[in-house]
Parts: sequence; structure tokens; C-alpha cells
Amino acid sequence: MSFAATVRPVRRTDVPAVVAMAHELADYERAADQCHLTTGQLSRVLFDEPTVFGHVAVGEDDEPVGFALWFLNFSTWTGTSGIHLEDLYVRPGARGTGAGGALLAALAEVCVRRGYQRLEWVMLDWNPAAEFYAAIGATVTSDWVPYRLSGDPLHRLAERAAPANR
Repeated sequence: MSFAATVRPVRRTDVPAVVAMAHELADYERAADQCHLTTGQLSRVLFDEPTVFGHVAVGEDDEPVGFALWFLNFSTWTGTSGIHLEDLYVRPGARGTGAGGALLAALAEVCVRRGYQRLEWVMLDWNPAAEFYAAIGATVTSDWVPYRLSGDPLHRLAERAAPANR
């Protein structure tokens, strides 16, 4: 299975397009009201205080038609870092062109080149991309259940931290 789309790291000039696509993704996932990402926020975490990395799939005009935002995780079992893919999105007009596969292939190449052992992501159970992911060899890890702590519960727990840890 080959992917012909051009993929490159995100540039500062791509940030507005990536933010717009993140909002499109939130709308697609029926959670538009939960997406508050701004260009300033994304620029900061990609370039000023790098904690997130990104790639874009671009058309012939070098305009982004899809993106992948990711960060590093670490496995104490393998002793290596890995990539956690936070979001992957391809605009509807570019779906079926290989852009999504090319984005995943680029991240797999980063993993292999850097000696990372894993490329992981989570997705909504109704997402039709599940068939594509299975076709490239991805497996569902049903024995691991994701948890999230945010909002008021996160703040309440933080208040329990010892003063020396603050």
C-alpha cells in the first residue's frame, strides 16, 4: 500500500490552516463546542515552547489538506519513547487521495528512524477509519482503558499536592 501525498513538518505559516482543520475535526466528532484551540496556542506549543510536533499533507499548491499533531510518550517496559498521535485529520475533498496514509507513514518513519517502539492513538468507536487502520496492521488494544482527569476534578486533586510540590 503506497501513499503519494506530500507530507512535511508543520511550518509557522501552516498554523492557521491546522487550527481551522482542528475545528473541522471537532465538528466532525460532534464536539465543536469543546474545541477552543487558537493560532497563538498552537504556535506556542509547536515552535516557542515545543511540546507538540506536527506534520501536514499538502496539495500541489503546498496548502495543507490534512494534519497530524503528536507528542512523545515513554514506555518503561521497552525503555524507549514512542509517538502518541493526538489528532489526524484530512479535509473531505482530499480523502481517498492517500493523504491520511502518508501522514501515518511519515510518523512511522520518525519512529523507526529514532528507535521508537510504538505509534499509538485513540479514536471514537464510530469512526469509519477503523477499517483503514486495520488494513495497515494497527490493532485495537481493548485491554487498556483510557482515563482522563480534567476540569474541576483535576483542580481538586492538584489542591491535595504537598506545598513543596507546588
